[in-house]
Amino acid sequence: MVSGPSASRAVRIPRAAAREGPGVRPTAAPGPIAPGDSAPVNRRPNRAGTRRAVRLSSLFVLGVAALFTAFALYARTVPGGDSPGALQALEIFAAFAVAIAVGGAVLALASAPRAVEFRPRGTVVIGRFGRRRVFPGVSELTVRLVRRYPSGFLSEGAVDAVEVVGGRARGTYLLEEGILEITYHDRPRAEG
Repeated sequence: MVSGPSASRAVRIPRAAAREGPGVRPTAAPGPIAPGDSAPVNRRPNRAGTRRAVRLSSLFVLGVAALFTAFALYARTVPGGDSPGALQALEIFAAFAVAIAVGGAVLALASAPRAVEFRPRGTVVIGRFGRRRVFPGVSELTVRLVRRYPSGFLSEGAVDAVEVVGGRARGTYLLEEGILEITYHDRPRAEG
């Protein structure tokens, strides 16, 4: 038996951190939390607004693709449609169609944030592409209803297009109905 400093000791082998499953998402946003903001975060995902934006952008891309296909087929059937100059013009037209489709899809998706977080020191709107927009607390926000979209093909739930104003921060978003309380109406509400 060996004794002394050369005796075998239990060695701790560090293991890799447990990874989250594909369907598991943290309730709080990753990243550092500002001092004084350590209280629990009330995070409300924007499911209906996201569905509406994704389906609307998909319809837009399909529409642009259908128009491009129709114009390309027509351009090939006219006299001289097979010439090198016509093919080069068709390639340029295709590049414009792709740019318009991508730009429109990004614009439609950017209007629907992923979630809204209510923190003790403010309200944070988490954009589609990760941008975090900080507004004052809910009591200091003015939320104006721009348009209400009823549930239907584009979204199973009603979606509000709202303008959020708080201090110097301002933004227009497609939010699931009820995420933010509407504080300002352009028209009087219908009673009944």
